[in-house]
Amino acid sequence: MDSETTSQQPKTSQVETKPKLNPNNRSFKLQAENIDVFYDDFQAIKDISLDIVENSITAFIGPSGCGKSTFLRLFNRMNDNIDGFHMNGKILIDNKNIYDESIKVEELRKKVGMVFQKPNPFPKSIYENVAYGLRIQGVKDEEFIENRVIESLKQATLYSEIEDNLDKQALSLSGGQQQRLCIARALAVKPSVLLMDEPTSALDPISSGKIEDLIHELKKEFTIVIVTHNMQQAARVSDNTAFLYMGNLVEYGDTQKIFTNPEKDRTQNYITGRFG
Repeated sequence: MDSETTSQQPKTSQVETKPKLNPNNRSFKLQAENIDVFYDDFQAIKDISLDIVENSITAFIGPSGCGKSTFLRLFNRMNDNIDGFHMNGKILIDNKNIYDESIKVEELRKKVGMVFQKPNPFPKSIYENVAYGLRIQGVKDEEFIENRVIESLKQATLYSEIEDNLDKQALSLSGGQQQRLCIARALAVKPSVLLMDEPTSALDPISSGKIEDLIHELKKEFTIVIVTHNMQQAARVSDNTAFLYMGNLVEYGDTQKIFTNPEKDRTQNYITGRFG
């Protein structure tokens, strides 16, 4: 569904029109329809609607506390267990409402991988870190597991660095390697969506560059949504950018346009560092 053709008008905090986000006429992988999020009486997200194209990279930007991570975590229902959480609206993945009562959250999270701000490898070997998701799903075929581990490490551009040390403790890896290991762990269960919440904020510039290169490669197979405070990173890696401010979607569109010719003064002020 593309709300650009509906009669319902966005609230005053919303953009007036949706930009053309889909020049190659690809299908929408993720869709948010009139999303409100509350924590008890506090409203964290205010009537946000947007569509995310399949096999694209979308960046969420905005100052701290604006709702970026809250909105990101709606796509794998990680807010569900937070006290006071309540949501209105619909989140669709492949045109299915993931908040429908028939949806099993465990099954959803096989399709929607998550990479966090700080690398969080388990205190296990490199191999067992990547195999973990498969094992908890009940996979017993060791040959299959081994193939998935190797394939996932290759996808995460880590295998060539550690192929002779798969039994090594994951916590002994460098910070950048640990983050790529966490990406490999997310990829092992073959998700179609990858959520990344500030995945390079704890890394040095060289490691961050490797993660950014990896994100570009992964777009060929996955739909990626990334939260970042780094304006240069958003401009480098994303196809489309959403600017959130105080729970509102201020502007959403093609990244190049957002960073060179935004429609909203507030967007211009934020990306040029005049506030935020």
